[in-house]
Amino acid sequence: MKDTRHARISLGVLLAAALVLMTVDHRTGGASPLTPLKGVGATVFGAAERAGADIVRPVGRFVAMITGAPEARHRIEELRAENGRLRRDLVAQSLDRQRSAQLRRLLGVAGVAGYRIVPAHVIARRGTPGFEEAVELDIGAADGVRTEMTVLNGEGLVGRVVQVGRSTSTVVLLSDPASAAGARLEGSNEIGVVHGVGSDGRLLRFRLLDSTAQIVPGRRIVSFGSQHGVPYVAGVPIGVVERVEATPGELTRVAYARPYADLTALDVVGVVVQAPPRDPRDAVLPGAPRQAEKEKKAKARGGPGREETPGTEAPGREGGKPETEDAPEDEAAPGGRDDVPPEAVAPGTRRGGI
Repeated sequence: MKDTRHARISLGVLLAAALVLMTVDHRTGGASPLTPLKGVGATVFGAAERAGADIVRPVGRFVAMITGAPEARHRIEELRAENGRLRRDLVAQSLDRQRSAQLRRLLGVAGVAGYRIVPAHVIARRGTPGFEEAVELDIGAADGVRTEMTVLNGEGLVGRVVQVGRSTSTVVLLSDPASAAGARLEGSNEIGVVHGVGSDGRLLRFRLLDSTAQIVPGRRIVSFGSQHGVPYVAGVPIGVVERVEATPGELTRVAYARPYADLTALDVVGVVVQAPPRDPRDAVLPGAPRQAEKEKKAKARGGPGREETPGTEAPGREGGKPETEDAPEDEAAPGGRDDVPPEAVAPGTRRGGI
């Protein structure tokens, strides 16, 4: 457009008209005669703005996504790593709680029986020459461990130490076919020998030396002990008799017992570095209700109490001696107590990394 006198006059007129219109609109306020015209303008220009925004917005989002992709990918990786860490922490906390409970049961057993122990972790299941079932512990000679020491956990007898290194040791399990331990029937002086039979540690063979002794399912077995407590200390719970084999004409009686300790899932165990000054007898066995209480509950349910047939005896009773009940499978751990005396753990030794 050429800069002519006519063009300048037109621009001046338009500017003057715009100024007049703005003044009128401002002075009249809501009663402005230009209100309908402003509404039409807003409608027309608003529609144009929305159409333009609908066209420009996807393009802007696409450009922002392209430019922010590396940062978003990095943030996603950070969130994945954080999620994995939280999951690991949750599993570790659950494992720590389980180990803490096992350690409390173990120290409770040691405190009741008077054993001095060194706690440890089972770090591997391994074979060793001459034995099929053995595990490795994370303690050794530096912690006071020697060969032929008793190993137990919060439930019962586990096995004995057969090899010792400076910081590790090997334990042959009670379930190994080559293992043998002296055992005694609960509440009596009837003794025998417990042998491992393999079978993934589910059963132990108990050979009672007196073929005339009464033994029935439900009777409990504890370790008889060896001379000077080597390799087995006395009074450690071994298991519960599940079935008795008929052995007519033989000099011994054979029974199969379910071990208290789960020999297929060992974690926290203890090595007995010093035997108690006296035999704890049955003190470490799990508690159980009296027979009278059982009969009372049975009568309360409307069922008659169990009667004993002449010539037989109820589980836990032998030769007219007071009955000692067998514990249910889900009973609390033997001797489980939290008030553990400090002498239960050998001084100057670590607790197996617990």
